[in-house]
Amino acid sequence: MIAIGMMNIAGSCTSCYLTTGPFSISAVKYNAGCKTAMSNVVMAIAVMFTLLFLTPLFHYTPLKVDTFDFVVCMSAYIGVVFHSVEIGLVLAVAISVIRVLLFVARPRTFVQGNLPNSMVYRNVEQYPNASNVHGILILEIDAPIYFANTNYLRKRITRWINDEEDRIKSAGESSLQCVILDITAVGNIDTSGISMFEEVKKLVDRRSFQLVLANPGSEVMKKMNKSELIEKTCQEWIYLTVAEAVAACNFRLHSTKPNPGKYQEPAAWNNV
Repeated sequence: MIAIGMMNIAGSCTSCYLTTGPFSISAVKYNAGCKTAMSNVVMAIAVMFTLLFLTPLFHYTPLKVDTFDFVVCMSAYIGVVFHSVEIGLVLAVAISVIRVLLFVARPRTFVQGNLPNSMVYRNVEQYPNASNVHGILILEIDAPIYFANTNYLRKRITRWINDEEDRIKSAGESSLQCVILDITAVGNIDTSGISMFEEVKKLVDRRSFQLVLANPGSEVMKKMNKSELIEKTCQEWIYLTVAEAVAACNFRLHSTKPNPGKYQEPAAWNNV
């Protein structure tokens, strides 16, 4: 202990970091009943044994599966080691709550494409062989729609539409005519979400697009009916599946009527 004290005194004159680890080690050794310096040899052998044979047990730590889970675990560990169990738990819970809030406020949205030789539509990033449908943009919203994420979703949908128009122009394809929103994963919606849909409808109307909804859940349909959103936006353009919505949009695109923009397919459902 005298050597450690002298080392810290000398080191402080040259702005060295003070050494405090040996104090805790000495306390642990004292409580464990160590009497001689041989305890250092035993400790070194134990550490070597742990590094050589026990490290495979840490192979399944959350770092490989989910980096955020690893951050939560390390926060709890650091809080417990350097302060107390209560602080470690508070850190872990706080970071987990922040993660949930981030997922709610920044829900994932995907562009869907058609898988070859099928009527199945999936995320084009997950399935690179999925192809875009000419003149149709299919977007999937993968979370409930609440006040916390409506602004983000509106901006995100607008950005997807702008990006698709730019892609179509650069590729020389036919112009965008329909925007399909696959809301299968939207389990619930509040009044802010209703307002968001109204604003999206106004956006697509200004660009002469048709807004189409695919597979809204019963709770979503109930609130849309109560708010009269369906009558205001797309009463005749709600379908059970994305495939049915795409078929209706293709019929509209290839319709020979003088003004196809006013033609609407009979609704696939309107009594949900």
